[in-house]
Amino acid sequence: MLGRLNHVAIAVPDLAKGVEVYRSMLGTKVSAPQAEPAHGVTVVFVELPNTKIELLEPLGDTSPIIAFLEKNPSGGIHHLCYEVADILAARDHLKEQGARVLGDGNPRIGAHGKPVLFLHPKDFCGTLVELEQA
Repeated sequence: MLGRLNHVAIAVPDLAKGVEVYRSMLGTKVSAPQAEPAHGVTVVFVELPNTKIELLEPLGDTSPIIAFLEKNPSGGIHHLCYEVADILAARDHLKEQGARVLGDGNPRIGAHGKPVLFLHPKDFCGTLVELEQA
C-alpha cells in the first residue's frame, strides 16, 4: 500500500533559522516559505535527491504544532509522510485494521496541492503519519 517516503517533517520554532541551517551549513536547496492557513503552519521544503525535508513553523496561536514545540522547544521530527496511490482506499483499509484517522477522516489538500490524511501516532509506533496521494 505504501509508496515512497515523500518527506520527513521537522517542527521548528524559527523557520528562518532552520532554513539557514539547511542552506548554509548543509548546502541544500530550500523552497520559499509557503503559508498553509488550513493546517496552521508555514512550511519550506528542503530538496534532497531521494526525498524532501519539510520544516514547519507555527502559523497563528491555534497551530497544531504549538503543543509539540512546547514539549520540544528546539524543534524535532514531527511526522513522516508516505505516498499512496489511492488515499481513500488506503484510509478505508487502515480504518478496517483499527487505525485512527485524525480530524474528520476526510482528506484535505496539503502543501503539495494533493490530498492528505494524518494517522494517530499511537497506532504507528509513536509516530504521526501523513499519507499523501501520489
